Amino acid sequence: MRLSACLAAVLAGAALSGCNAPRQTGPVIDPTGPQRPAPASQQPLPEGAGCSAAIARYRSVMENDLSMGHVNQSVYGQIQGEISEAASACAAGQDAKATSLVRASKARHGYPGG
Repeated sequence: MRLSACLAAVLAGAALSGCNAPRQTGPVIDPTGPQRPAPASQQPLPEGAGCSAAIARYRSVMENDLSMGHVNQSVYGQIQGEISEAASACAAGQDAKATSLVRASKARHGYPGG
């Protein structure tokens, strides 16, 4: 009888010890290490300086984001309107205004370099 009482006490203690286990409060760390981000468009961004190059790069990023599903059609349409406004300013020789419009659009929509 004494052996079964001891066995019952040990089993009860083991069952209750799970209730007192410390909780994990920090972030869960992936044991496989950091993952590389998904590759961006295979097409390189347009190079160059000035407003036309900035507009071409932004337009390329937006095309890629639309094709990857990172931006919905309505936001894409809004950004295309903003890009068109910047392109018009650039074509009129207003480089600073065009660059400013691109930066404002990027900042408004959460893109870096805004």
